[in-house]
Amino acid sequence: MEKFLICGGKRLYGEVEISGAKNAAVAILPATVLIDGVCRIENIPNISDVSITLKILKYLGSQIRYLNKNTIEIDNRSLGLHDVPHDLARHMRASYYFIGSLLGRFGIARVSMPGGCNFGVRPIDQHLKAFTSLGATVSPMENGMIEVVCDRLVGNSIYLDVVSVGATVNAILAAVKSRGVTIIENAAKEPHIVDLANFLNSAGADIRGAGTDVIKVCGVDLLYTTTYSIIPDQIEAGTYMATAAATGGDVLIRNVIPKHLESITAKLQEMGVDIEEYDEAVRVSRPNQLLHCNIKTMPHPGFPTDMQPQVSVLLSIAQGTSILTESVWDNRFRYVDELRRMGVQAQVDGKVAVFQGIDFLTAAPVKATDLRGGIAMVIAGLAARGVTEIEDIHHIERGYENIVEKLTNLGADIKRISVPDHIVSHAL
Repeated sequence: MEKFLICGGKRLYGEVEISGAKNAAVAILPATVLIDGVCRIENIPNISDVSITLKILKYLGSQIRYLNKNTIEIDNRSLGLHDVPHDLARHMRASYYFIGSLLGRFGIARVSMPGGCNFGVRPIDQHLKAFTSLGATVSPMENGMIEVVCDRLVGNSIYLDVVSVGATVNAILAAVKSRGVTIIENAAKEPHIVDLANFLNSAGADIRGAGTDVIKVCGVDLLYTTTYSIIPDQIEAGTYMATAAATGGDVLIRNVIPKHLESITAKLQEMGVDIEEYDEAVRVSRPNQLLHCNIKTMPHPGFPTDMQPQVSVLLSIAQGTSILTESVWDNRFRYVDELRRMGVQAQVDGKVAVFQGIDFLTAAPVKATDLRGGIAMVIAGLAARGVTEIEDIHHIERGYENIVEKLTNLGADIKRISVPDHIVSHAL
């Protein structure tokens, strides 16, 4: 087993380069299935969720060639299979995007119910509603698999009952090569939705309105070879912004789109953090003690749910009482129990957490409960007094490229250590 070992209390200084967006990459890579040719994808983040997605593509028959560590060529001319088995799908939530892309290419998809972070019940009923609206038939199968079949998808109006990024992505993927026009209403507006649409349009699709709550997809017969660069990761950028603020440091964060960070920037400024914006960078520093703040997560352009755990660390060391409300997912405050080990004073009631600010955090052994909860442990460890050990770091590496190297370059004292299995078994 591997752990992170963090000696905290050091202010972070310097520059950090943000990688390509995880949430865009895990949608764009399945979308390449729709293209019967060779695609070049640039600015791919080197993270485990991308590795799993590429394994699924290889299983389906894709030929993948790395041009460098962040640029790949995907040749889908020999793609033949249309099923994604459980042992691949169980590792990540976004494996369900292969339903939309396989359905769009072959008229059939068999995909195991996906895995990923456990935030309680996260049904895919809106995804299935989109497929059936386009004329597909959905059937449950053995071993948690579902089969979606259609002779030819036909454009239609799709109204999503809730704003869902996943359902919006799958509706787009299924509609791109359908016959006629599809209107997706109450669509998600996140930057990675726009990035997916831009990628598909670069290959010959006709998608309009991405980034608004009404998306129009005019079906086309063919998609063509394209080269595309994935946008910077909004959440990774926000994470380093929170890390700079938590440690009282001064960090220039490069390769960002400042407009994507507006909701994060606004709340950090409300807490007393100084933020300077440049064309493709932001500089974050914290001259004084953090101020209390109330935050509610919302679909884009609201405050991102994927930044909720990171900002909770700031609220825990801010002056006064802060209220953090989660409006997107159930059961996303499980990580708070781990923060309490470090002295955090927080009360959780359903989707609301109340933080009473303390002067400093104290190091403790903790676990990463999920991807974003795990990175919150890292931020807390960097800000805390003493040495923090973090277990289950595989969650963190699902979404953060070269996390140890990037933090070390900013002056953090963080190491990845290996613990022999027999020691772990004895401890258990």
